Amino acid sequence: MHRYLISFDDGSMDHIPEADLPAVGEAAHAVVRDAKAAGVWIFGGGVPRQPSSIVATDGTTSDGPVPETKAVVGGFAIIEVSSREEALVWAARIAQACRCAQEVREIGFDPES
Repeated sequence: MHRYLISFDDGSMDHIPEADLPAVGEAAHAVVRDAKAAGVWIFGGGVPRQPSSIVATDGTTSDGPVPETKAVVGGFAIIEVSSREEALVWAARIAQACRCAQEVREIGFDPES
């Protein structure tokens, strides 16, 4: 089995009218319920707009994001499926529900996690 990160950038849903957000939320929750029922859902959620903090290797902190950052995550799901093709099917369902494109990346296996 392989784990995949399915995500979209902050601002990707800004085109959705406020009045449509409850329907988008319900559509997204329906996909999550289906993924849980299928046994592929690990974890996911939205990331509200907020200031970030950067913690350096020496433990010091500063306000972020780093100026080189061009995009930040607006929402994500982590699923465990047998193939990239299956991950793309779930990403397509999430994209349709959330009305925005999704990025799919395999997560490297770490036996310690």
